[in-house]
Parts: sequence; structure tokens; C-alpha cells
Amino acid sequence: MLSGSRVVRRRLLNRRRLCCRCYSDSPLRPPQEWLEGKAVRGQWDSEDNSSEQSERPLLQRRRVFSGIQPTGVPHLGNYLGALRQWKLLHDSSANTKLLGDTKHDQFFSVVDLHALTSSDVPGHVRRKLRRESYASLMAIGLQNTQQTTLFFQSDVKAHTELMWILSTIASTGYLSRMTQWKSKLNLSDDADLHSDEATAKLKLGLFSYPVLQAADILLYQATLVPVGADQIQHIEFARSLARSFNSHVRSRPESSGNVFRVPWPALSAAQRIMSLKRPTQKMSKSDPDPKSRILVTDTREEIHAKIKGAITDSEPGISYDPEKRPGVSNLIDILRNVTSLSLAPEAIAKDLENMTMRGFKEMVADNICESLEGVRDRFEELMNPSNQTLNMEAEEGAKKARRVAIRTMRSVKNSLGLESFCASSNMWDREMIRGSDPDHATSGDFNTTIRYVRTNDGTADAIQEALVGVNKQSFPVDKPNTNKSE
Repeated sequence: MLSGSRVVRRRLLNRRRLCCRCYSDSPLRPPQEWLEGKAVRGQWDSEDNSSEQSERPLLQRRRVFSGIQPTGVPHLGNYLGALRQWKLLHDSSANTKLLGDTKHDQFFSVVDLHALTSSDVPGHVRRKLRRESYASLMAIGLQNTQQTTLFFQSDVKAHTELMWILSTIASTGYLSRMTQWKSKLNLSDDADLHSDEATAKLKLGLFSYPVLQAADILLYQATLVPVGADQIQHIEFARSLARSFNSHVRSRPESSGNVFRVPWPALSAAQRIMSLKRPTQKMSKSDPDPKSRILVTDTREEIHAKIKGAITDSEPGISYDPEKRPGVSNLIDILRNVTSLSLAPEAIAKDLENMTMRGFKEMVADNICESLEGVRDRFEELMNPSNQTLNMEAEEGAKKARRVAIRTMRSVKNSLGLESFCASSNMWDREMIRGSDPDHATSGDFNTTIRYVRTNDGTADAIQEALVGVNKQSFPVDKPNTNKSE
């Protein structure tokens, strides 16, 4: 039998292996060689970049973008499905021994503009939900560092600006085949824009939601987007827009190559967590019963009470059968994910088959409490009105995100002949770009200029650090002037 202490030890032992389990082995997952920074030959490369080379070093940098809607405090399903992976990416990107010569960074956003497509929410409620969402991300251990940018989508106006530009090349036929707007309106999958029900309910914001999502990703030149299986369709749409835009600008005589990197989706390996009260439905904040979900800020007593009241069955022993025993199977999946056990759920159930249901639920609750230890205390500290840490962190994240967004928008506008004739606008852009972005790179007139900085290790190391940001696609780089430093 697998004891509670043994489960904890297994979780601690497997914590080091989590980085290898962040993403699934799905065909839509980037090759492992790419994740490790090695050269790779395959369909993703040849499909996205028209180049004479069929093999090239791909991962000189891995840049991740991911967002979460401001629904308030996340539940356990949100944490295991996405937020824990964010934390792992955040921690691993600062580990130079783990990364070697590669350079990884990530942009995590509270996508509050996307939330406007939902039902009407009073302003004071939306403000509270946004603050709770950002505080929750900080409470699980995320913060702005050289490698991580944590920000509100609405603080960076370039998101909506790029969305409009991408809308001019987005296909309404493609958008009409998207399933999300249909599911949001409770329409059948075969519904189209010609149906009276669709035209009566559908709003432009919901219909063009994937265009804004594509702008979110492409604005930061993301190479990897962790998503659930239901979002794969949207990532492929973003890839399609990136390819279309690159092809459009490459055809011009003055073109200097691609503007956008083409992102890859990465499926989370976490099993979907189901409702504690309706184990055939996924855990959701929209469920009217608060006992159906565990929030990351729940107290130990609340977690134990909710797991104790979770719907199971009267069959003796523990076994894994999602169809016949969905409640028990859901608790096994929760145990497996919070402890990061590499065993199959059937093997875990076999090890626990002689436990009583009461003992099993207590074990699950204990391990959930341990995995969320400290989150509630940090959250309450950040939500204290007298604590300005959250405000300062949001401001820092917005500044970092704007610097990258401005560079991308400058390249986009230049490629379309929309560069500004206003000296004040160009000067503001230069001032925003100058500073703390880890790339130390600015772009203008289709050229990428490396900004070199002094470091304790000397100029050569600073140049090497800057060069790792050069992407595989056609972003020309000026030759460094070793006689100057900034």
C-alpha cells in the first residue's frame, strides 16, 4: 500500500523530473531536440520557413507566451493544467546549468481584454477579479525577472493595434469554422454565419477572439505556446496568420525577410481535473456549487472538507475506471498530478486497492495541501490594500512587455509602410525600448541592432549573451563594433 509519507517522498523525488514532463508526446508537440536547443529536421521547420536550408540550429532561444482570463482565484484544475507549468518554466529559465548555451524567457499575461467577450460584469467586480488573478499568479511564485514578464494585457495597447492589422488578412471563412464561438453561444458545431440563431447572438468581439489571441502570441515573437487540446485550433490559426503576413511582406522588393516567428503549440501533460460533485464534468468556476472545486487559496480545513464530500461510490476498495467509477478515478488523477507521480493511474490504484475510502480521501487532501502550501498566505498579503507590491509588479511587467511590443510593432509598421513621421513618437519608442529587455535588441528599417552592455565577465560575454537572442528566421544582425559599448 502507498502510504501518505511515501507519496510525499515520491513527489519530492519526481520534482526534478517535472521539466521533462511539462509537455506531452503528441505529434503537435515540438521535437525534443528543439526543446534542448539542437538542430532538427522536420515538417514544422520546412512548413513554416521558406529557406534553402533544410536543417539549421533552431533553439538559440525559447520564448513562451501564455495567458489566463481574470476569473479571480484559480482552481486546482487551472493550477495543475497550466499554472504549475508556468512556474516550472519560470524557475528553469533562471537555471544556467540546466539551459546551457540556450536562452529561455516567457511572457505570462492576465488577458483581461479577452474577458470582455463574456457576459457583462460590473466594473468594480471586474477590477476585483483582475487583481485576484494577478495576486494568485504571484502567490504561486511568479514575478518579473530578467527571464519572466508578468503583465496585464490591457496595459499594452499594441495588442489591439496588432489585432486590427492582422484582421485585414484574417479569413472570415476560417474564423467561422472555429468551434469556440459556437460553444460559447451553445450552438451546434455545424452552425454557420447564415443561421438566424448565430446572427442574433454572435458579437464581433467573440467572433474575432482568435485574431486577438494571435496578436497576443505574435506580438512577443513567441516560439512556444502551452495550451490545452481545445486551443490547438486557435494556435494553428495564429500560425496561419504569421505565415500569411510573412509571405505578404517577403514578396515586396524592399523586404528584408520575415517579421513574425511562427509559434508551436505544446500540449500540457496534466490530466484534466473533474468536478468533485459532478465527476463527469470538468472542474469549473462557473459551477454554482463552490464545493465542486478546490481553489488554490483554500485553507487546509476547506480542502479536507471538500475532498471528504467529493462524490465517489459505495464499491469497496480503490480502483481506476473513469467510466464506472468516475469519482474515485478523478481523485486518483488529482493525487497523481499533485504528487507528480510518473506511475500510470492504474498502477497507483493497484497500490492503494486495499485502502478505505476515508483513508484514501485523507491522503489526497494531505497531498493537495502540501502542493499548495504557502499560496494562501502570500495571496492574502498581496491583496492587503496597504501592500503596494502587486501594483509595483504590474507596472514593471507592463514596462517590460511594452518594450518588446514596440519593437515588434515597429517592424510590422515598417514592413507595411506605416512608419511614423512624428519625431516625438519615434523618440518615445526609442526611450521605451532602451533599458532592461534581456534581448538588448532594437529593430528599425528591417534591421536588428544588438545593444551591447558591460558585464563583470567582460565585453565578449556580453556579446555572446546578446547573440543568443538571434532567431532562426531572417532577422539580419549588424556586425558588432567591439570598440564601442553602452
